[in-house]
Amino acid sequence: QVQLVESGGRLVQPGGSLNISCAASRQVFNTYTMGWLRQAPGKEREFCAGFSVVRGTDYADSVKGRFTISRDIAKNILHLRMNNLKPEDTAVYYCAAKSRTGIIKTDRYDYWGQGTQVTVSS
Repeated sequence: QVQLVESGGRLVQPGGSLNISCAASRQVFNTYTMGWLRQAPGKEREFCAGFSVVRGTDYADSVKGRFTISRDIAKNILHLRMNNLKPEDTAVYYCAAKSRTGIIKTDRYDYWGQGTQVTVSS
């Protein structure tokens, strides 16, 4: 029933920037903890960035200072602005949500979108 729809993934040159988005229902957007997790080729899924109303934002060390999570409250859209992209950022980026309270920096999310491919290459 929880629907998360990602968009915006594409090929980007190293050092470039990209904004990807996740559309959610108003209930999920305003209530659930939401995050971006990614899975690179040959690697396990890892937490990237997340947000909750009560805890604020949190980021993986690998993206801190380069990625920024933000919310378009009017449209129920979660954004991830990615700056200074590196080849190692290449991955499928998934929008995720969880209803339970707790830490944001975790891969224990309950609901997932289909993912959007971000490829960083020259």
